[in-house]
Amino acid sequence: MSEENTDLSRRERQIMEALYRLGKASAIEIRDAMPSPPTYTAVRTHLALLTDKGIIRHERQGAKHIYEPVVPRDEMAKNVISGVIENFFGGSVERVVATLIEPGTADLSDEQLDRLSKLIQQAREQGR
Repeated sequence: MSEENTDLSRRERQIMEALYRLGKASAIEIRDAMPSPPTYTAVRTHLALLTDKGIIRHERQGAKHIYEPVVPRDEMAKNVISGVIENFFGGSVERVVATLIEPGTADLSDEQLDRLSKLIQQAREQGR
């Protein structure tokens, strides 16, 4: 999947979230599962775009199309996060983490901070 294929609009991300929750669904079912959904026609347009990007596929069942994700949820999440890191943090994971754990904005317990510390240590040991 190319980087341009994972550059999703807000509506496309909402559609993907609904589709990941539903597994397989028609355009109407996807629309019904979305917060503040757009028109049915807009959902169909976004589904066509997502199909063209190779992120979802569909099969015809009677008169309707049933859509399902092609890209696993965890892979899509990694790609979306990579895009956010690149676009908003100049590719700096350190800036992302600093923003997320900044005192006053994050409510992290000592246990959560310990787990983060262990993840950082594991990354050091693996030479990343």
